[in-house]
Amino acid sequence: MALNDVHAIADQLLALTADLDDPTARGESVLPGWSRGHVITHLAYFSEAMTRQVEEALQGRLVEVYDGGRPARDAAIEAGADRPAAELKSHLTQAVTALLASWDKVSPTDWPLPILHRNSNLSAGLQATWRELTIHTSDLDLGVTPATWPDDFCLHLLDFLRPRTPDNTHLILQSPETTWDNGTGAEVLLTGPLTSLTAWYAGRPTPTPITGPLPDLLPWP
Repeated sequence: MALNDVHAIADQLLALTADLDDPTARGESVLPGWSRGHVITHLAYFSEAMTRQVEEALQGRLVEVYDGGRPARDAAIEAGADRPAAELKSHLTQAVTALLASWDKVSPTDWPLPILHRNSNLSAGLQATWRELTIHTSDLDLGVTPATWPDDFCLHLLDFLRPRTPDNTHLILQSPETTWDNGTGAEVLLTGPLTSLTAWYAGRPTPTPITGPLPDLLPWP
């Protein structure tokens, strides 16, 4: 994964929402209970929060991801989800553009700088940006699905989500391209395209069917 991957998915997201109208914004996303307005508002606030993480880290400072923590973040998403489409688009465009500009400031020696997002560093923050933009672009249900996820993104997301594998389970995900496994215990083999296996592990609808007994996964880490 490189910075240009983040730029590419950001460009796709902004192009996908460029013609958003009010009925479409009110329509359901693939996330239960969330409209497209919820997803767009979340992405805008995430982008603003991550921009602050980057800018403060470059100044040698640590700052909370969201003022008021998760409750304030959730309340802001609910409050902003039903805004007019034009306002949603403007907020998203400004926030994502500012975030990309911040990432472009990071020099090769800056990536280990610490941030409070997941108590990690700028390198991990860039990966988080890649995940958030890629997954939620698909969540908008505007024609882009996990079938478009690149192999390197799928393998990254599978590794990030390893804590989802149930206890006492040796989960094996087998695609024509690769075999990925995690955990110990009773063997559970699932087969299908890598994108579909990854979408299932991420709790998203699968672009194509997968074969095998689907275990109940643990929460996102």
